[in-house]
Amino acid sequence: MTARPPALTGSSYLRAGWHAMWQPGLRRYVLIPAALNSLLLISLIGWAGHSFNALLGQLLSTLPDWLGFLQWLLWPLFALLILLVLFFTFSILANLIGSPFYALLAEKLAQQRRGDITQSGNWQSWLWLVPHSIGRELAKLGYYLPRLLGLLLLSLLPAINLLITPLLLVFGVWMMAVQYLDYQADNDGVSLGEQLTWMRQRRSLMLSFGLPVYLGSLIPLVNVLIMPAAVAGSTLLWVEHYARQPVVN
Repeated sequence: MTARPPALTGSSYLRAGWHAMWQPGLRRYVLIPAALNSLLLISLIGWAGHSFNALLGQLLSTLPDWLGFLQWLLWPLFALLILLVLFFTFSILANLIGSPFYALLAEKLAQQRRGDITQSGNWQSWLWLVPHSIGRELAKLGYYLPRLLGLLLLSLLPAINLLITPLLLVFGVWMMAVQYLDYQADNDGVSLGEQLTWMRQRRSLMLSFGLPVYLGSLIPLVNVLIMPAAVAGSTLLWVEHYARQPVVN
């Protein structure tokens, strides 16, 4: 009987992925989406700054003078709201932009580790990859958004919200693993449902991988390189562990 892979080693795959993605032949799949996503992030930061000043200024102008002290409460509240909108908007758009490149990064790295000498497809196959990758990203959003909305609604209930805050963190960490492990899972023809079943059997490994990715994704500009590092790291994790223990349905 094959022994289970050791748990709680996920963070080591992120470090390995960081080193692996800079290899010749793989850098283009890192640098192109990183440049595009850097421009996206700078644009969103500019939008967020403008929106913050406009919305807060408009709200404060409607308050009577005797409620002026509320601006000290509204400022951090609006700042947090804008930061959350910025984070989620950037994450969604950046993954949509980078998904074709990340799928190729995962494919090339997996071929390298498996000793596969399959030649790269032509430009027609790459063009087909673009709508396919975007469709897979939308499928992940279909899994992610209803659950996030449910947790956010529960967080509005007194007492229960004390439990929801840590659950939101754990769910965010879990989604980092789902997001980036999916690229090579998709390349191997594994459906999202099958991938999730396989991941649930290895929760500690998945969460230990997702946690450093989640923390890195919160840092502006660092997050544009965390993404391909997470793709490379999750590909190494998938190639090593999935090949040993196929999904049991």
